This record gives sequence, C-alpha cells and structure tokens, in this order.
Amino acid sequence: MPVDFKKSQKEFYRPTTAPSIIDVPEMTFLMVDGRGDPNAGADYAAAVGILYGLSYAVKMSKMSGSPPRGYFDYVVPPLEGLWSLDDGGAFTGSGEAIADKSKFVWTSMIRQPDFVTPEVFEAAKAALAKKKPGLDLSAARLEIFAEGLCAQVMHIGGYDGEPATVAALSRYIAESGYAEDMGGPRRHHEIYLGDPRKTAPEKLKTVIRHPIRRMN
Repeated sequence: MPVDFKKSQKEFYRPTTAPSIIDVPEMTFLMVDGRGDPNAGADYAAAVGILYGLSYAVKMSKMSGSPPRGYFDYVVPPLEGLWSLDDGGAFTGSGEAIADKSKFVWTSMIRQPDFVTPEVFEAAKAALAKKKPGLDLSAARLEIFAEGLCAQVMHIGGYDGEPATVAALSRYIAESGYAEDMGGPRRHHEIYLGDPRKTAPEKLKTVIRHPIRRMN
C-alpha cells in the first residue's frame, strides 16, 4: 500500500481545531517563489502546475526501469504555502483580513520523500520538460526545510475566514509562554487538505502553522 504522509504522520497534517505546539523536523520540498494576489494573474497557478508536474514525474519514475535508490510507492503530499507581505508585515493575529493581496510574497511547495536527491530532481525536470517542452521549470528548486518549533491549528472553512483562526492561534501562542518568530524562511504556513475546485468553502480544511520561540 502506498505511503500516505497525511496518515503515517498525522501530527503534521491533522491537528485539531484547538491550537497545539509541535516541533517540525527537516523535510524535503519542491518549491517555487512568487509575488502578488494568487487569485489574479497566472503566476500562482503556473507555480502550482509546475510543482504537481514535477511531483508526479518523481512518483512515476518507478516506471522508468531504474527507479531512484530507496524508492517506495507513496501518495503525492498536499500543496503547501509560506506567506508574508512585501512591506515587511507578517500574518499575525490581529483578526483583520489583508485587503491588498497584491502585497503577498509566497512560496508554493509540495513535500517529497527523502529519496528525492538533486539528481532525482534533475531527472524529474528532464522528464517533465520532455512531456511539456514549453514549460519553464527554471523557477523550481529542491530544498530541505527545517521549520522547527511551531504552533498549529486546523482551520475549517474558506480562506477569507482564516483571520479569526489566526487570531486564536496567536492568542494561544502568547498565553502558552511563546512568541511568534517569523523571519527568513520561517513564515505563516498553510497546508491545503482540500481542493477548492471540488469542495464547498465551508468544508475546506487548512492547517495553519506559525513558527514560535520560547519566551525567557
């Protein structure tokens, strides 16, 4: 049976609607960076398409006759995103929606099994480029991301309703003796467990995770 990280590592993908603290270890990701409103223009959709194209190229490398060393069958993990604002602001618990989404700075990403090395990544790019020669894969990269100590919560509902959940998460962090610790790669983190094209907004599930540090 294919390995499904959402089931074998539920602590990272299935938090409850009550916030909790978690220490997230190193994980391997395919990533694409971008800016602007994900609902306007083609950049975000293109990034997601590239990530899924490469992820499935890696998964189907088992059909090549010489699969990567250590290969095992698995379910492609969900889409994730790291988010900040181009004016230096962060996604914190004010409870207010961000009206100007053109300020978004995002990294769209999909987790990869540990057997995905730079060589496997390059082979996946070559396979996808052969299948879709017009696709620009130059923005994609393979990165090991060590997120560390975080607080997380499950948000149920549409994306525009996230500010209230983020506010509750921020209150929990402060009341638990921690401070939000955003900066560099450690940003507001979302893991999308539902497809908005197929799921009613009120039924969408999104993991929201914020990096934290202990208060002295």
